[in-house]
Amino acid sequence: MKKSTKPLRFILVGIANTAIDFIVLLSLTTFGLPLVVANFISTSVALTFSFFANRSFTFGSTGKKRSQAVRFLLVTLVGLWVLQPIVLVLAVPALEGMLSREASIVVAKLIATVVSMVWNYLLYDSLVFRKPQR
Repeated sequence: MKKSTKPLRFILVGIANTAIDFIVLLSLTTFGLPLVVANFISTSVALTFSFFANRSFTFGSTGKKRSQAVRFLLVTLVGLWVLQPIVLVLAVPALEGMLSREASIVVAKLIATVVSMVWNYLLYDSLVFRKPQR
């Protein structure tokens, strides 16, 4: 796979993954689930899709699935369950003075998603799905 196509493929997977995440998050918060709990669930659903799509489509990896899955989980969970909640907890209250609660959640989630996507790409490429050294 051409190295130059990886970022584009990552973006395409990210768009699909983000759509899954947002739809689940907004559905759950609409039904009254607390924001951080809803985010935990939505990111968990998107996580499964992300591993398989990135492994095969983005990085074309044929490495050991189990060790890749462990590294993928560690990298992704820090992004999803540490970085994203920090951004959400800080950004939603800051935005609520300017936007509705729902719009604040969407904008904060967009910011949190960008932060975690940059983190993920850099570490997926260099650690999770790296090509074995010859």
